[in-house]
Amino acid sequence: MPLVTTGEIVGPAAAAGRGVGAFNVILLEHATAIVAGAEAAGTPVVLQISENCVRYHGAAAPVVSAALAAARGASVPVAVHLDHVTSADLVREAVGLGVGSVMFDASTLPYAENVAATAEIVSWCHSRDVWVEAELGEIGGKDGVHAPGARTDPAEGAAYVAATGVDALAVAVGSSHAMLTRDAVLDLDLIGRLRAEVPVPLVLHGSSGVPDETLVAAVSRGMTKINIATRLNEIFTGELRAALRDDPARVDPRKYLAPARTAVAAEVERLLRLLGAA
Repeated sequence: MPLVTTGEIVGPAAAAGRGVGAFNVILLEHATAIVAGAEAAGTPVVLQISENCVRYHGAAAPVVSAALAAARGASVPVAVHLDHVTSADLVREAVGLGVGSVMFDASTLPYAENVAATAEIVSWCHSRDVWVEAELGEIGGKDGVHAPGARTDPAEGAAYVAATGVDALAVAVGSSHAMLTRDAVLDLDLIGRLRAEVPVPLVLHGSSGVPDETLVAAVSRGMTKINIATRLNEIFTGELRAALRDDPARVDPRKYLAPARTAVAAEVERLLRLLGAA
C-alpha cells in the first residue's frame, strides 16, 4: 500500500470522533508486530520513531528504513512518524529518508523560543508536505523535565497553534510518560475545553498509563492521536522473559522474540479496536 502521512490518518479520525493509535518502534519486531495488529484490526496505524530510538540504533537510516518498508508492505494505511525530536538536523534527515510527519519538541524552551523554533520547523516541513505535531503544556514524567500535574491552558494552546502553524497539539491533561501502572486520571473536562478552543487535532502522550475506559472517554471528549510505547514494551519484555524461563537453553533469538512479537500484535489489535469504537 502507498505510504500515507499521519495527517491523512489523524484528520479523518478527528472529524469522525475516532481515536488513532500511534505506537513507538524500538526494534524491527515492534514495527512488524504493530503492522500485524493493525492489519488484524483492519485499522490505520502510526509507527513512531523517537530521537532516543535513533540514538539507540546509532543512526536514523536503519530504523527509519525498516519502518518505512513495513509500512509499504502493509494491507492497511500505515504512517511513519518521528516522535519527540529536539534536533532540527534529525528532522531534516528523517524527512529526507521518507518520513511524512514529525513531532518537534521544544517544550523545554521558554515560550517565545519554543514558538520561534517550532514555527521555523513548521515552515520547513510544510514546504515539503510534512505534517507537524508539537507540544506546549508539559506532560508529566518525561526525563524529569515535564512537571507532574501540568495542564495545558486552552487559550494558550489556541494561541500557540496560531503562532506556530502546527498541524496537531500534544496537550497535558494528566497522563505521564513511562507508567507501568494503568491508573492515570485524566482531566476529561479540560480535554473538552481544549477540543472546543484548539483548531487542530489533540494528541495524548503517556497513554500507556491510562485505563481502557478513560482512553475511550478521552477520545469521546475530543482526543484523537493516542501515543503508546511503554505498554507494548512491558508486554514484549514479559513474554520474552517467560520464553527464556520456560526453556533456558534457547539461543536462537527467533524462538523467544516470536512470542513477544505475537503478544504485542494482539495488544495493538485490541487497543486499535478500542480506540476505533470509542
